Amino acid sequence: MPNALPSSFPLSRRRLLGAAGGVSLGAALAACGSGGGSGSGSSASATPLSQSDIDKAMSTPTTLTFWTWVADISDEVALFEAKYPAIKVNVVNAGQGSTQYTKLRTALQASSGAPDVCQIEYQYIPTFTITNSLLDLSAYGASALKSKFVDWTWGQVSGPNGEVWAIPQDTGPMGMLYREDIFTQHGISVPTTWTEFADAAHTLHAADPNVYLTNLSANEAGAWHGLLWQANAKPYGVSGTSTVSLNVDDSASQKVASYWGALAQAGVISTDPDFTDAWYTGFNQGKYATWLTAAWGPLFLSGSAQATSGKWRAAPLPQWDASAPASGNWGGSTTAVIKSTKNAVAAAQFAQFLNSDPDSASLFASKQFLFPSTKALLADPSFSGQTPAFYGGQQVNKLFAQISDTVTSVFQWPPFLDEVVSDWTDTVGKALADKTDAVTALAQWESELTTYAKNQGFTVQSA
Repeated sequence: MPNALPSSFPLSRRRLLGAAGGVSLGAALAACGSGGGSGSGSSASATPLSQSDIDKAMSTPTTLTFWTWVADISDEVALFEAKYPAIKVNVVNAGQGSTQYTKLRTALQASSGAPDVCQIEYQYIPTFTITNSLLDLSAYGASALKSKFVDWTWGQVSGPNGEVWAIPQDTGPMGMLYREDIFTQHGISVPTTWTEFADAAHTLHAADPNVYLTNLSANEAGAWHGLLWQANAKPYGVSGTSTVSLNVDDSASQKVASYWGALAQAGVISTDPDFTDAWYTGFNQGKYATWLTAAWGPLFLSGSAQATSGKWRAAPLPQWDASAPASGNWGGSTTAVIKSTKNAVAAAQFAQFLNSDPDSASLFASKQFLFPSTKALLADPSFSGQTPAFYGGQQVNKLFAQISDTVTSVFQWPPFLDEVVSDWTDTVGKALADKTDAVTALAQWESELTTYAKNQGFTVQSA
């Protein structure tokens, strides 16, 4: 769990708009030529490199440039440099999330200034594979790491033909944080289904109009996508470099929109913008009885709502089908190698080491408080057995590790997430805030995305 806000997706007020310096996606595609979409690109090599080739490259003096927004990452980098003393890593903070992506796109467009290695969030990988900008790491030994990582994370970074576009670093499986004292005061049991959650929302707000069971932010596309993921929605798909599927108005998405739209219209949940002063105050003053958040949320909340220490507990998300527990993911990043690197072997080994080496992965969890992506660390008692006082001594990490096992591997992302987020805020998010029909807004969202995709030169498929 991070001690700072995770990446850029959780903060839609930062807009997540990696606008490529005014250059359209169509122009970027033309500039980059043909190449890999998510799961469809040319491999880095026809056959895997031999260990002798890798050893030779790793003993050759080399300097890598690594773009990352992870603070104080020097200790992890030092572990790599100690193992491979011929390789030096120049760490550059090029900005967080969309700021970095804008710089990266500009560098790729200019064919100058791109790093060797770059931090990229899961949801942005298709944005860069569609332009053939990432190196397929499968030829550099990455495929052998698959069993080390949580299954669904590997599904986020790999393609159907064995491509490996990045190495998982941290994750954000979604659960529910709740105020045990408020639940007890009003006789509310921890809801295990969404039906129970809706009933509790009505009960609580009727008993105390100043308290809402939860806040579903009308500017938070990250949480919305996590809820779609849990509901087994399949809103996006990418085939090759020119075909996308857009189904944000499918039956699963309609179920989610109908549910949350009804609660918003009834006024029993709030839709306050998140990560604002008023939102923080709401947590500290008991306005929100739950937070549907990711595995980075528990530590974030403990630093942001200190006045409520000891009153919070954690539970899985309520379920659509209690017999088949499921969750979605919100947040998390990877380490990818930019295809233009002149140091492919060293860069690929660095990306792999940084996230799979046990000591490096442990530092990310203990120093930067990132929620792990490796199975070994999630099962390590030193991590899973922690009992934070803010949550009454509950083993919150253990719970979210268990939740991570229920995240499915089928969810995909579009190659133009910036537009997706912007259009969601203007359609579905606006409907939630205005208490209008969220299901109708889904159709508007899909229509706007379809127009955008076609204008960018994509062939659009829909259900």
